[in-house]
Amino acid sequence: MLHSMTGYGRAETAFNDKTFLIEVKSLNGKQFDLRLNIPSLLKPYEIEIRNKLNESLFRGSVECNISVKSNGVSKPVSINTALAKSYFQPIVELANELGIEKENLLSTLLKLPDVVSSTNEIITDEEWKAISDLLQVAINNLITHRKEEGKSIEKDLLERVAAIEAQQAHIAVYEPNRRIKIKEGLVKLLEQNVGADKYDTNRLEQELIYYIEKIDISEEKVRLTNHCVYFKDVLKEAEPSKGKKLSFILQEMGREINTTGSKANDIEIQKSVILMKDELEKAKEQILNVL
Repeated sequence: MLHSMTGYGRAETAFNDKTFLIEVKSLNGKQFDLRLNIPSLLKPYEIEIRNKLNESLFRGSVECNISVKSNGVSKPVSINTALAKSYFQPIVELANELGIEKENLLSTLLKLPDVVSSTNEIITDEEWKAISDLLQVAINNLITHRKEEGKSIEKDLLERVAAIEAQQAHIAVYEPNRRIKIKEGLVKLLEQNVGADKYDTNRLEQELIYYIEKIDISEEKVRLTNHCVYFKDVLKEAEPSKGKKLSFILQEMGREINTTGSKANDIEIQKSVILMKDELEKAKEQILNVL
């Protein structure tokens, strides 16, 4: 089964006097790239959070937002005056530039991140366990979303490979006639430029055999067939992260298709090669979204 790199997961719970909300979303990316937004009281657990996300999601551009809110319980607070001052000057300059009134500047400052915080507020071991479990729920929801997206991608990829195989069967119909056409073309060319009775027929046969061997596409057909079979076998593998492997197989398929096109020397085969290239490019676009 395929997993898409695109997904979204959300989980929320109330624990003691706090509400925990976790949102995780991912898009396609070459490596694992995480943007993590957590409150300051979770900073001691940042490495554990990052490792948990990395181990579960493997690859993609991931954004994780974790919020912790108190449920109306009155607690002493402290104001980070140094941080408020660092916010103040840029805000005043922006207000002056935009011509905005500055009467409500203090209330704006107090709402900025980490300016106001609860005094001595910490996460207990029980609360961290609840957050860790909730993070896994959000991750599992995202993985479920990835699986659903992966089903449609897998269906499309199988259709692309089937279309390539169909064109390969079409080529097999026209491929044997190439030798006849090549011989007829060479004979006609010799008769027009040398004369019907002025060329060595034995030498022509030798040259014809040499030329046909150079443009023979039997090996390309076998290798392309094997690549298609291997591609479908990899799709069936249980391993969730296999986008790179599938991409490499498509590259090998492309080499065989290109070589077939360069050796074709037949308009019908060239048409099939173009159609195979079109299907291959569509498959490559889909692979960019595969985990």
